[in-house]
Amino acid sequence: MDIMDHFFQFEQEFVESLHCIPMIVRLKLDTCGVKLKLNHWNQFTSPEKQVLVSMACETPEERKLYRDFLQTLVTQKTGTPAKTLPIDDNPPWLDRNQIPVEIQEKIAEFDKKITLEQWDKLTALQRFALIKLSRPSHENSNFYPALQEFNL
Repeated sequence: MDIMDHFFQFEQEFVESLHCIPMIVRLKLDTCGVKLKLNHWNQFTSPEKQVLVSMACETPEERKLYRDFLQTLVTQKTGTPAKTLPIDDNPPWLDRNQIPVEIQEKIAEFDKKITLEQWDKLTALQRFALIKLSRPSHENSNFYPALQEFNL
């Protein structure tokens, strides 16, 4: 798979330089329980970032390998490992039967609605992106482009 296949259209402005943490990596961070700061990310080389984009992080073994590799990189670059986060055993992006309230509220701001059927048809990464982009702490400038990209 081409590395460019891992990114959304709404991320295209920074994909070439990877100066921001892409959604695919943010999903893996939540999955393996690591709080990676942007200043950590920006200390990584382009090949290191590409490994973090491409590296598998789904099974318990893959999550451990990903976390260990990432923590080794952070420690090499900064002298200390990144903070860890609790891992949600049932994250909302994997629940195809319930649309999070924050998504429904954010979509309503654009006079749109999302059906359970539409939510179910999204990939886990698309659902994750919508959840992240709908949070009040997020800049939200990419929420509407994500809706368009996901045909919602």
